[in-house]
Parts: sequence; C-alpha cells; structure tokens
Amino acid sequence: MPSSNLELQQVRTALKQIWGYDDFRTPQAEIINSLLAGKDALIVMPTGGGKSICFQLPALLQTGLTLVVSPLVALMENQVNQLKKRHLPVALLHNELPRNQRKQTLQAITKQQLRLVYLSPETLLSRPVWERIAQPQVKINGLILDEAHCLVQWGTTFRPTYYRLGTVRPALLKHKPPGTKITIAAFTATADSQTQKTIAQMLQLERPETFLNSPYRNNLHLQVQTVWTPRGRRQQTLKFIQARGKQAGLVYVRSRRDSEELARWFESWQYSTAAYHAGLSVQQRRTIEQSWLEGHTQFVVCTSAFGMGIDKPDVRWIVHFHAPSLLAEYLQEVGRGGRDGHSATALTLVSEPTGWLNPEDRQRHQFLTNQLQKRYRQARHIAKQLPPQGEIEAIARQFPDGELALVILHNLGQIYWQDPFHYQKRSPFTPALSAKPNLWQTQMKQYLKTRQCRWRFLLAAFGFEKEAKGFSCGHCDNCKQKSGVNG
Repeated sequence: MPSSNLELQQVRTALKQIWGYDDFRTPQAEIINSLLAGKDALIVMPTGGGKSICFQLPALLQTGLTLVVSPLVALMENQVNQLKKRHLPVALLHNELPRNQRKQTLQAITKQQLRLVYLSPETLLSRPVWERIAQPQVKINGLILDEAHCLVQWGTTFRPTYYRLGTVRPALLKHKPPGTKITIAAFTATADSQTQKTIAQMLQLERPETFLNSPYRNNLHLQVQTVWTPRGRRQQTLKFIQARGKQAGLVYVRSRRDSEELARWFESWQYSTAAYHAGLSVQQRRTIEQSWLEGHTQFVVCTSAFGMGIDKPDVRWIVHFHAPSLLAEYLQEVGRGGRDGHSATALTLVSEPTGWLNPEDRQRHQFLTNQLQKRYRQARHIAKQLPPQGEIEAIARQFPDGELALVILHNLGQIYWQDPFHYQKRSPFTPALSAKPNLWQTQMKQYLKTRQCRWRFLLAAFGFEKEAKGFSCGHCDNCKQKSGVNG
C-alpha cells in the first residue's frame, strides 16, 4: 500500500497522465493499493467498472513484468491496442501472431523492456514462453487472471490448462532470486460464492484480499418464460424482437449448429443478423463484431464465445434462446444489456416442466450429462494405465483427451501437479471414479424455477446475503406478477 499521501498522489498523477481521469472510482484505489503492496486478491467487479486499470496501473508503475492471462484473443487485442495507442511498454503473445513478432516479444521479455504481456493459459505454459519468463534475471511482479470465471466455466471441458495455473508461482519462484515476490490477482465480472472458492483454491491464492461489488443493475429487467414447443420457442423469440423495433440485442444459444440454423431463420424474416461461434475464423469473428458494434447488424445469434471484451453500450435486449448451465455465465451474458444506464430486458426461454411437447432442454441436459459421464469413463480408463508420475504433455499425446482426464483425476484428489508440466499420483490411488453432481447446474435450475425476486436470488447466490435479505427489485417478472403488473 502506498505509505504516504505523496505516493498515493503519484498513483493519481499516473492515472491522469495515462488515462486522463482525475480520480479513481470505488474501489479502484483500494485494489491498486493492494496489488502495489504485493497482496493476492480476488476481485469481482461488474463489466464497465474499470477493472483493467486496477491491474494495468500497478504493472506500469513497477519495474519488472506483469503477466496477464486472458481467455480470448479479441480481449487481449482490445486492451493491448488501447495501451499501445498511449505508447506504453505492452505486448501480447498468441498462436496467430507472425513468427517474427513472437520472436521480438520473447526477446523484449528477456531484455526486460516490457511491463505487461497478455497471453492465454496455453501460451503461458508453452515451452518457448516458459523458458523466457523462468530466466533468473527476468523480474516477474505479478500474474493477473482476467475473466477468471473461465477457469471454472471452461477448465473441465476444453481449456484444462486453466487448472494448472496455481503451479505457476511456486515453479517460477524456484528460478528467481531469494526473497522474490509474485502477486496473483483474479478479476471477473461474475463469480458466485462457489466459483470464488474454486478460483482461490486452483490459483493457490495466499490470504487474498477480496473485493466484491454487487451485481445488481436497476435498469436490467429479468424475465423467464415457458415455451411449449420448438416452434413456439422460435415464435416467442420473434415476437419479443419484433416488439423492440430496430433496437440492438443478442440471442444466446448453446451450440454452433443452433446459432447457424436460427440466424438463417431470422434472415428469412428479413432481419440483419449473423451466427457467431468459436468455429469461425478470427477474421470472420472480427467482421461480425464490427458490423454489430457499428449498427449494421441488429443482433447476433451467438454462443458463449461472443461478448467478452466487446463493449456496446446501447444493447436494449438479450434473449437466452437456451438457458446456460452456469449462473455466472448467465449473469455475464445478461450483463451485456443496458451498459449505458438505460433500460434493458433479458428474456430466458425454458421448456414446460415435463418437456413432453418440447424436449429440447431435457435432451440438451441429457447430452451434457452423457458427455460428463463419458469424460469420467475415459479418466477411469486412463487412470489404470497411468504411470506413478510423469509429464502432462506425454499423457495428452498418448491418450485422446488425456489432459482433461488428468484434470478430473486432480479434482478428485487422485493426482497432484508437481509443477506446471508434471503430475504425480497420490497414495492410495483409487481409480473407481464416478461423476459428481454439478452444483452449478443445479443452481441455474433453481434460478429458472424460483418464484422470489430474481435479483434477490442472484444477490444471495453471488455472496450478497445481507443485501438479498428482504430485497425486491420491483421490475423482474416475479416482482411484477406479485404486484399485479403485466410485464
């Protein structure tokens, strides 16, 4: 923490010089103080609350390098380009960069010419990058995990590297001079209580200072509606969008195929829309993002791959054509609406309880359950053939989904990470594994069925029990129904 007013004034001066702001928003100053003092931190701040300044400013004020782990190239490019416009010593590393650019950045790391480097978990733990940052003379001040909820959301499905990030600090410290400190801070806009615990545990945070900002938005109106048939789901979405004229919005679906089929259907109704998912090329995604931001495309039919790092203030509506599995994902996605402070509506469509006429949601849930059970079966199969210790990359090469299987074994306490690249079996080792019920999916179901104020439910789920007690927003579908107001 800055030990005098003079130091605090220097931090404010830097804020003014770099970004042009006269003072901090709450709780930016406290977070910056914490990071400058070398304390671990877990920060939950709404998107648009200025969280990037909280780690960028401390990094720029210190000698040495801060590593920012970010899930998506679009996110990294957005932040890095903004900083480069201000001629600051920052770079990014990802697989899509030309080889000579990667080489220049790696050399700049060795020469300690950079203050911030943005990279994905997979790039951080790639051998060329690791060899550079592990050099004794390369001073590492901090490791920042941006969009930290991705660790929970994606770490057990298709980004298993996230679950090894907790080994980065102890492994780096072995190569650094005695007394070296590396701070770890996790930033996210949405993390319920269980997600916060998982993040802290997986990153091995040491007595972290926690900064929680309420997710409540008084301009965001939450609705859940039952649809009886697949055709009814489409018709209800169309009716909802038609009632909103040419206002900008987003339609969230859960698969690539759904995004493409639904976008084609809306195009047949003469809507300017596009399908967006992780299967598109980088250039295709950029084109769609830009068209939507500039208002040429009214809405995008997208998977969860869309949204992070893309800031459009005037989004007036969000439709969840399919409900997400995780409450944190839901809050992240509805949070795209109404960032300009004006009213926005978020509608989620669900099948009627039996699913007799509209079995889509039940089939999707069954598919996800089957996928989970399949991953556990694979983990059991691999567990029987697993050497007592070994290299994670070798297991990933030897077995399909070998790295995901190791994550499952790790989560069940069957193995531990020796460092970012090696595992070891625990003793006793019991490979008879079964899938645990997903607490997060259960929570999402409870939210969709609740009859209480939806914001009250969310406040309680995200750790704001005190604020939730007796809370009523007055503008969600449940509150309106209780007061007899038609939504």
